[in-house]
Amino acid sequence: CDAVDIVSPTTTHFKIAHDAIKKAKHVFVEKPLASSVDEAHELMLLMDEVRTKAMVGHVERFNPAVLSLNKKNLRPMFIEVHRLAEFNPRGTDVSVVRDLMIHDIDIILSIVKANVKKISASGVAILSKSPDIANARIEFDNGCVANITASRVSVKNMRKMRGFQPGAYISMDFLKKKSDVFRIEDVAPETNGETQHFEIALPDSSKKYITYETAEKKDVNAIKMELELFHKSITQNKPVPVSFEDGYKAMLVAQQIVDKINQQLVTKP
Repeated sequence: CDAVDIVSPTTTHFKIAHDAIKKAKHVFVEKPLASSVDEAHELMLLMDEVRTKAMVGHVERFNPAVLSLNKKNLRPMFIEVHRLAEFNPRGTDVSVVRDLMIHDIDIILSIVKANVKKISASGVAILSKSPDIANARIEFDNGCVANITASRVSVKNMRKMRGFQPGAYISMDFLKKKSDVFRIEDVAPETNGETQHFEIALPDSSKKYITYETAEKKDVNAIKMELELFHKSITQNKPVPVSFEDGYKAMLVAQQIVDKINQQLVTKP
């Protein structure tokens, strides 16, 4: 074969990917890239020795809610995320941080172009031996703060990300596959079929105008799209949209969150 798509348990990712790369195969690995940061780093370095393509399956990058914002000017200074899911035995070989939260870590790192300064986190193991619910606060050098909650023991599903920046508020709903964008304007904008607005009165008697737009993109099959882009990167020699380096950086942050949780982890007595 020319390419290998690795969709096996996380604990097996490293060996399969390592062997495939050594055989000069193009490699697609489902997230997370590996079981540990050291393994992910080794795979990233290994790719520097070959001329094949390697991509990580962070599928939420291809959710229409995210794709619809590609041309928007995103500069969030505060991000809030809730990724809640009903319990599913699949994925319990790793913590909820590496199973679910890593999706949002990857998206946030792709949006916030700054280094991580500080991480705080807490979590609880409820049904499995590793954390099933976790919360993390990530502070960046540019002042942005991300507050992320992930759970795999919820009674309902929720996958939402909200971003706040000067003059704008962006809400992404990964389940509904759409995003809402609110912006504050000094003058009344022209109304069209896509953008609506309403005015608010400020204490100094001046007025501001809030524009509201639902940013939607044609529904796509995210899994199919990421594999098509992987294929295109091979056949047209283009950069992959989610590199091993991206996967490694997400894992590095995830590991710091896990380490913080392990310092205070509450388990069943």
